[in-house]
Amino acid sequence: MPASILEEAGGLPEVAKIRSGDVTLLNCPSCGSSHVAQVLGDNGGVSYVCTACGHSWS
Repeated sequence: MPASILEEAGGLPEVAKIRSGDVTLLNCPSCGSSHVAQVLGDNGGVSYVCTACGHSWS
């Protein structure tokens, strides 16, 4: 376990570099924002919610 938050955050840019080629950005169909969170639906499926406007979809 890292002794500080700075040690923990030190590895994040490397993860971002590795993932940058595999990331698919989602945009909210309502407002167009890219601030989208993935959530579990009621029936165990995957849904998405826009953290900018609150619109949700699956």
